[in-house]
Amino acid sequence: MILISFFFSMIAAQAQSQSPPQTQDVQQLKSQLQQLEQAMQELKGKINAMEQAGSQPAAAPTPPSAAAAEKPAKPPREEGGKSSLDLYGFVMLDSGYDFGQVDPNWFDVERPTKLPAFTDQFGGNGNVYFGVRQTRFGVKTSTPTALGDLKTHFEFELFGTGVDAGQTTFRLRHAYGELGQFGAGQTWSPFMDIDVFPNSLEYWGPNGMVFFRNVQIRWMPVRTDSTRLTFALERPGASADQGVYSGRIELQGVKPRFNLPDFSLSARTIHNWGYLQVAGIFRKIGWVDIDHSDAVDLSGTAFGWGINATSNIKFSKKDTGRFAVVYGHGIQNYMNDAPVDIGIENNFGNPIKPVKGIALPMISAVSFLDHNWSDRFSTALGYSMLNIDNSNGEAPDAFHQGHYALTNLLYHPVPSVTIGGEFQWGRRINMSDGFNVNDYRMQFSFKYDWKKGFEF
Repeated sequence: MILISFFFSMIAAQAQSQSPPQTQDVQQLKSQLQQLEQAMQELKGKINAMEQAGSQPAAAPTPPSAAAAEKPAKPPREEGGKSSLDLYGFVMLDSGYDFGQVDPNWFDVERPTKLPAFTDQFGGNGNVYFGVRQTRFGVKTSTPTALGDLKTHFEFELFGTGVDAGQTTFRLRHAYGELGQFGAGQTWSPFMDIDVFPNSLEYWGPNGMVFFRNVQIRWMPVRTDSTRLTFALERPGASADQGVYSGRIELQGVKPRFNLPDFSLSARTIHNWGYLQVAGIFRKIGWVDIDHSDAVDLSGTAFGWGINATSNIKFSKKDTGRFAVVYGHGIQNYMNDAPVDIGIENNFGNPIKPVKGIALPMISAVSFLDHNWSDRFSTALGYSMLNIDNSNGEAPDAFHQGHYALTNLLYHPVPSVTIGGEFQWGRRINMSDGFNVNDYRMQFSFKYDWKKGFEF
């Protein structure tokens, strides 16, 4: 096209240099026109040859509207995204020496509620222990969908509790899934804050923190980098102390009744210095007297409620403080180490209901500091306590107050290996018989972490 324009320019220049039309040599002009037509034919032939050889000039840009029409629609996330599968866990050996004594079913943890309630309840002082019960295995998955990422979490360990207390056996920790704002299954209760747990070797942890994995349905309407808000309906449950009346036949027909789920919520605000979280819970605890052979009716209901304020404060790049304050009535079931939610109260003025159950008030606190000496050495140091206002129908040796403290030195020869020693202290104080006991222990642990991720 450039050559064609050039030839037309030559024609225009020659036309301007000629004499007026009436004096032009018509034959000469015709001859020039034939030469130009021949040149144009030769140019067209070259263009056709270039197109056939695949060397045609670049096409003009497509208008934006046309490009949008030609571009295929973006596939849904479930078709275009990748799913991930993470396998993780650790193998851990705990060994140590308990200078005091503890319930044999809880030989490898420091739990004030499991310390003796009277002198030599669990034999003599001084016991060596070994165990691998902290060993853990877990699976996490994430699958993109049109409604957001579908996430699942399955995890178990070898620490037996309940009917398996003291055993090395499989114990479910998490069986949970969530899609978008909604989740269901067993996982941390919104009433608790796992970030309060210090970097310790001892398995059970501070007695004064809320610590409960529960079966639940949850809604998480806000999850941003600065704010989190969660609501949940949780599986109900509670325990009671029949106190000094535990041998009475009238109490044998009293059975628990839970006709409403526990309702919990939490709100967290996140800042450069750390975060602040406030959580709450409300629960209905009921019981019915199914023995109608006497004039006594011990059926009743108590309402439990609690507030849990927690925080992590970054004092420096190497120091993190972990804090919690908890207060409530009848929330012991959610605490890390507390006995019963319902205590028995004298009610002699009512012959039909001479005793009744009440939700026991409690208060607790946690204060720990995690310090990193370097990339390979770290220390945790802190204290926790829990206090219960006992009812007047409980036995004199009922648990009233517990204290917990520890300090350690942990060494990481490589990031996935932890070797450390830890000094632990626990204390139990009974309700009214004047008995209290201290327990001291040293623990040495070896932990080997692993993790493997897949995408498909």
